[in-house]
Amino acid sequence: MTTDIQETLDWQGQEIDCGACAHEALRSEDKCEPRKACVQDRYARRIDRFFDQNPSLADGYLAHPYFELRAVAAKHATVFRLPPLLKDSEETVRWSAVRRLPYRYLLELRTDPHREVRIRIALTLNDDDLPSMMYDPDYYVRTVVARRISPKHLTSMMHDSEAAVRRVVVSRVEERFLMQMANDAEPSVRLEAARRLTPRQLVLLRRDPDWRVRFHVASNIEGEALAAMLDDSDPVVRQLVYARLARPDNGAVTEDEATEILNAESPKDEMLERTS
Repeated sequence: MTTDIQETLDWQGQEIDCGACAHEALRSEDKCEPRKACVQDRYARRIDRFFDQNPSLADGYLAHPYFELRAVAAKHATVFRLPPLLKDSEETVRWSAVRRLPYRYLLELRTDPHREVRIRIALTLNDDDLPSMMYDPDYYVRTVVARRISPKHLTSMMHDSEAAVRRVVVSRVEERFLMQMANDAEPSVRLEAARRLTPRQLVLLRRDPDWRVRFHVASNIEGEALAAMLDDSDPVVRQLVYARLARPDNGAVTEDEATEILNAESPKDEMLERTS
């Protein structure tokens, strides 16, 4: 049965005819081989092997109609021939070309029409050049920027329209901005902010609308502030508060420890009597 590995088809799906190939003479020099190293093949790996052995031929294929062939040729071609490929219609070709060019050419692709190219650019740029991509139309590009950019620039992204981006921002932003982000409209962002706050700051979040945030608060605050959460509207949060107050040491606990506390038998009735 014919498989992809056994096929010898060109980019248009036609059987490859070595006798009609302009490079037929290379076979006798072991510089090309059907199913392994062939510039006519539609598989990029076989094209790549061909240019590995014949790099001087790559320049002649930079304008070939098959985009995979242009992209692979760009990996081997003369560098001075590559700048025009930054305007190629295929994103694979543009990225293949810019990877070999000096850094300044990366800046030209910050507004590339294809998100995958912009993602790769955002993963590559120096910190000083990342701010120009903070407002990219694609949320994932902005997420990459938020992960890499210096924290001093993150204040400009604190109000990004996507919660996924703001979650990254709040995990890295300078501590003095955490309370501001703890008031975010999205509960998951507030929770990320809460995880970085001190117990004293967390007291201010004990009435947060989301039970997950309050659960984190109840895991970390102590004393009277913790006791003030005995009337929490969520039974899981109340149970954690009861259980922690019943322990001899009611110091802060991790989220995993809080879960273990909930799974253990908690003297809720006794705590109710003590607080009535």
